Amino acid sequence: MVKSFMLKILHFFNCSIFSILYYRGMNRLEKGQMSRRERQIMDIIYRLGQASAKDVQENLPDPPSYSAVRALLVTLENKGMVKHAKESRRYIYKPAITEKKARKSALKNLISTFFEGKPENLVAALLDEKDQNLSKDQIDEIRNMVK
Repeated sequence: MVKSFMLKILHFFNCSIFSILYYRGMNRLEKGQMSRRERQIMDIIYRLGQASAKDVQENLPDPPSYSAVRALLVTLENKGMVKHAKESRRYIYKPAITEKKARKSALKNLISTFFEGKPENLVAALLDEKDQNLSKDQIDEIRNMVK
């Protein structure tokens, strides 16, 4: 239920976990040291749970070459964002930070950045019908989740 609520919040603001972390962030992410492509790769690895360079390349919009994807994965590993394990002749990459930790940090940073550090301001913004493009059903669903 909390995961669903947080994903709706991120969807509402039209951003991914890593877009929020890029804005405020954690470890290297905190310092804004991730490119758009690196954030896309992290989103793919979180979605898939683990991925080879080929898996990442197949899931990227307008994918770069295979070697460019491998170079980006090495960069992410050097930044402490992913780790790899060798599986046969290929590397399988997994997130080095749990999705739960990333989600929690993203929400905290979203609230800190846009809502004066007050969760109630976030909820109020989501429930204010005149300022949002949410349907009555969506607003009612959010209200029920808060109860």
